[in-house]
Amino acid sequence: MKPSYTKILEEYHSLSEKLSHATPEEIAKFGKQQSDLFPVVEKIQELEKHEKELEENKILAEGKDELAEIAQEEIRVISKRVATLEEEIETLLIPSDPLDEKNIIIEIRAGAGGDESALFAAELFRMYAKYAEKQKWQTSIISASRNDIGGYKEVVFEMKGKKVYSKMKFESGVHRVQRVPETEKAGRVHTSTVTVAVLPEFDQTDIDIPMKDLEMTANTASGHGGQSVNTTYSAIKIVHLPTGITAQSQDERSQAQNREKALAVIRSRVAAFYQEQREKEYKDKRKAQIGSGDRSEKIRTYNFPQDRLTDHRINQNFNQIYTILEGNLDLIINALLEEDLKLKKAAI
Repeated sequence: MKPSYTKILEEYHSLSEKLSHATPEEIAKFGKQQSDLFPVVEKIQELEKHEKELEENKILAEGKDELAEIAQEEIRVISKRVATLEEEIETLLIPSDPLDEKNIIIEIRAGAGGDESALFAAELFRMYAKYAEKQKWQTSIISASRNDIGGYKEVVFEMKGKKVYSKMKFESGVHRVQRVPETEKAGRVHTSTVTVAVLPEFDQTDIDIPMKDLEMTANTASGHGGQSVNTTYSAIKIVHLPTGITAQSQDERSQAQNREKALAVIRSRVAAFYQEQREKEYKDKRKAQIGSGDRSEKIRTYNFPQDRLTDHRINQNFNQIYTILEGNLDLIINALLEEDLKLKKAAI
């Protein structure tokens, strides 16, 4: 067995020892560390057992009787299981993204293409909402700006649930759509774009923004075309003074609720801003990841005339666009997760 695996077993047993005489404050800390190690420890212990069986069967296989033949067959079966276990252990040892457990804020903005782009932005929002529903996640709109034909110039919404960021993080970037708009009488295919940003949601314990750095204003919520939809000053706009980043929320009924949602957006946007700055200084950090998640990076093309969705990062095509738009994203997301895992293994 590899020395690194032995070290993990020793660490696990050491935590058991620490837990036996830990203070109440330490129990939670050591307990979590042991819980995090348990899946890989379980696999290593199984590997250890099979490796012993393998050695025993190798000795038996040296004979010339019927027992030797049985041992040779056992060696083939056990060797296959050992190889599988080693693969599973290596996968478990890949460091997980600490943000994977986070809830997220998704920002969808219409790009090139005018009304057609805004309509597709609305379709993407519906697709994500349907996917969230299938995953038993919750979605709620923070702010939205519609056009006159039911599209979104911009929509910002929360998505909450188990490991949301781990599955949705690859959606950041430019989504390009090629199709014949309903208003196009000549039947020409138009190309338009929609920008998606997926931001992990941070609370105050994750990122502390001093209140002196924030400017908050309250106003009446507005509907289509900017008209006031109520007369109470419940809508909140927040500006982060050091960066100029803004956020607003108007979909909740009370000022306090809108304030909390706008603060959540500000925290996520400010954290993303500083993260992007750090990554510009350390470009190599992105080598073992699929794309940069940059909002200017074209990640996907939805070609309706050919019923083909292409994810450019993995150079893979998927059919049945209308089925995908109903929230059936698993095939694409699983392909991206698999490629990401492959790249991380190669980097290690």
